[in-house]
Amino acid sequence: MYKNLAGRAVLAWVTACFLSPAFSQTPAPNAPLKIGFVYVTPVTDAGWVRQHEEGRKAVDAALGAKVKTTFVENVAEGADAERVIRDLAQQGNKLIFTPSFGYMEPTLKVARDFPDVKFESITGYKQTPNVATANARYYEGRYLAGIAAGRMTKTNVAGYVAGFPIPEVLQGINAFTLGMRSVNPNAKVVVVWLNEWFDPPKERDAAMALFNQNADVVAFHTGSTAVMAAAQERGKMAIAYHSDMRKIAPDAQIVAVTHQWGGYYTQRAKAVLDGTWKSGNLWGGVKEGMIRVGDFGTKVPKAVQQEVLARQQDIAAGKLQPFRAVAADVRDNERRVVIAKGAQLNDEQILKMNWLVEGVQGRVTR
Repeated sequence: MYKNLAGRAVLAWVTACFLSPAFSQTPAPNAPLKIGFVYVTPVTDAGWVRQHEEGRKAVDAALGAKVKTTFVENVAEGADAERVIRDLAQQGNKLIFTPSFGYMEPTLKVARDFPDVKFESITGYKQTPNVATANARYYEGRYLAGIAAGRMTKTNVAGYVAGFPIPEVLQGINAFTLGMRSVNPNAKVVVVWLNEWFDPPKERDAAMALFNQNADVVAFHTGSTAVMAAAQERGKMAIAYHSDMRKIAPDAQIVAVTHQWGGYYTQRAKAVLDGTWKSGNLWGGVKEGMIRVGDFGTKVPKAVQQEVLARQQDIAAGKLQPFRAVAADVRDNERRVVIAKGAQLNDEQILKMNWLVEGVQGRVTR
């Protein structure tokens, strides 16, 4: 079950901060709060899991001896996830973070059996008294990356390697396209669906196929760095996602959309420690510091960097909303009006997004 023996040893050794109500004894006053993290892929140098690992480290740095954190990596969604989450709870972890959409149902199932444990379902949407949910407005960063791509492309074609056609991914594709076309109306985006979150060979093959279709810049919503490596190999441009990936693609990266989890994780751990933790739902973005665009490549002109950063400030200030129709109706790629001129989508509409915007070549399975 465990992918590293160190995780097993830590789980067997650390003492829980809070004991189950089934026990009569009280915890030692200086016992650390045990916090568990479950990761859907191995911990790599960059990517989705790397950002959550950085979040875990931020908790350690901020809270020191008050906490003892551990993680289990490369845990498949489904039955494997339930076993690992349950084991973390049985080992005395009183706060457990499960950052993958497919962990939502396993988290809820385990939480019913451990009412004294607090769970944080990251990218999930179902809450209970001891299960909170949180996600980031990735689409805000995607819009900004689209501006950079629209300024940098020479062919007016961008590729997009995508995992699954769920609302979160559709939001990103649409925001990227709207951002790109806001500065380059002739731009188009070609989507390849993988139906996988993490499959480096397939991710690489998809990127190569897009380059063969005249794309000179590519974005992705998958879990590895394979797309960035492919762009570096082919002498093309790419948008890094999750993490700064200039180590993998020093010449290819034009900008990175990064996720910042340390502040949220630390806040939630503090809430458990001081007894103020409550279930709820947070959808944070640029304003909350959970999404950041930067880490520009050396090929990006200063004027483009300044433009992107200025628009980032506009989003933080509420002056720019990627899904607001300012000058004209926004249509999907089947020519239906999806945002009327002067209107903007509310959170419920964004969360249920099931269309692709005009300018995208691809289909959504409905």
